[in-house]
Amino acid sequence: MKCQYLFLLIIGLFLSILPSFASYEEPIYDHSAYTECKSVPEDALYNGGIMKDYRTNENKVIRSETNSYNFVLNNLSGDTIYSFSSWIRILDADSAVMKASLKTDDGTVKCVGNVIARPGCWSFLKGGFVLDLPSSYGLLYLQRSDGEKLNISISGVSLQPFTYQQWKKNQQDAIDKGRKCTAIIHISDVQGERVPGASIIIEQLSRDFPFGSAITKTILGNPAYQTWFKERFNAAVFEDELKWYSTENQQGVVNYTIPDQMLEFVRKNQIITRGHNIFWEDPRYIPSWVQNLTGPDLKSAVTSRIQSLMNKYKNEFIHWDVDNEMLHYDFYERRLGINTSLEFFQTAQQLDPLAKLFMNDYNVVETCYDMNSTVDAYISKLRDLKQGGIFMDGIGLEGHFTVPNPPLIRAVLDKLATLKLPIWLTEVDISKNLDKETQARYLEMVLREGFSHPGVNGIMLWTGLHSNGCYQMCLTDNDFHNLPAGDIVDNLLKEWQTGVVHGETDEHGSFSFSGFLGEYKINVNFGNRTTNSTFSLYRGDDTRHLNIHL
Repeated sequence: MKCQYLFLLIIGLFLSILPSFASYEEPIYDHSAYTECKSVPEDALYNGGIMKDYRTNENKVIRSETNSYNFVLNNLSGDTIYSFSSWIRILDADSAVMKASLKTDDGTVKCVGNVIARPGCWSFLKGGFVLDLPSSYGLLYLQRSDGEKLNISISGVSLQPFTYQQWKKNQQDAIDKGRKCTAIIHISDVQGERVPGASIIIEQLSRDFPFGSAITKTILGNPAYQTWFKERFNAAVFEDELKWYSTENQQGVVNYTIPDQMLEFVRKNQIITRGHNIFWEDPRYIPSWVQNLTGPDLKSAVTSRIQSLMNKYKNEFIHWDVDNEMLHYDFYERRLGINTSLEFFQTAQQLDPLAKLFMNDYNVVETCYDMNSTVDAYISKLRDLKQGGIFMDGIGLEGHFTVPNPPLIRAVLDKLATLKLPIWLTEVDISKNLDKETQARYLEMVLREGFSHPGVNGIMLWTGLHSNGCYQMCLTDNDFHNLPAGDIVDNLLKEWQTGVVHGETDEHGSFSFSGFLGEYKINVNFGNRTTNSTFSLYRGDDTRHLNIHL
């Protein structure tokens, strides 16, 4: 009887704790994304998530007398990240941008995502939102960006919640998989006999992942700035010094003295550097004398600019931002014809064939309110260039954030990653309208999203230091004492680098460790024998095997 009672007590205890075990089952983030318009929509992600009862895989036709369609959401959790996706087909004759927004019970409206919907095929909208506080009632609604009445079909609707801990775990899993590699060190003597018990010390010398910042001419002749920079960063970009208004402020007076001196600094310290930029479409940043030119005179000026710059700096820069912010502005195309941007890329490709050519623009990843720079608009422009014979080498996303939206950032990166091109966050900062602690907190969000995403190949901060501060966000004060954002950067750099590894070979003469991609040095010692060597961990290596003779 006592045994039976004890058995029932154990079963009852097990059942009472079972839900807590179930709660540890983590949802795995689904990076699936689609940029092509499909004849048949795919199934809903996460089987619809918390919207699985909304006929997620059926074609629902919306012919509305109003300009929006609402999904009613009850009891949304706070401290939660929501990933949203849906397939949309427009039933009108012309394409239109569809945007998704969320209105919570306190009247707050959040941008969720957007997509260019087309007639006759299905487009994939992917985005999301973050709720810090719970909302008993919410409306997730679809609208046309032009405000016209809806005439659409929707399918595959999904809304998947993640706790902050679950979201961060997915980030860490992606980092462990994509930014690190496992290595097995095999130690033997010259006869090939295993050497168990050998002492091993491994130290990372350099990082494979490019992480850098803008620099300005104030770094010249400033040893403190130079030391601070080279101790942290392996990549750089000149904030203004290569731009047309800096190198030729007066017509015919070309001066490359400052960028030459800045190049000496980055060369000396083996820092890779982006070329920013050849042209800038925003009229506010075009030299005033250029704005006064038309026709053949303007054509002559732009030809002289690109040939002068690229002949001067051929093979110096890893990338060129060829025609900056061409989604938002079109100064040159309006004056020289619709193929002008294409001609800029063609010329750049001919003059510096080893450099990668980038599109570079803002508000692609920062928000979904800017209809000029939707992710689909960016992709469409890339495809236009490809049709003109330009096979783009890279995707540049500026990243000037106010309040980051992590699931939107990830969703945009997911869609762009389908193009199989290197993605760089090229000008990351946080608005100066926020206090420095908030800047730092938001910066960490953005950097973790960028570093953990498998499609991102590099990150550049837009934190070049001037005598009067920085564009939006500084990492230090003028004496190079860290501000809160600087502490975040230093902490992440430390987190994303392998510390010194100490170990000893096992009975098989082997030692294994997992390290971030990059260059390493290794010291092996056994008795009175010692050896030093270097090796690399690089992407695509499932397990790196190294054989070292002692």
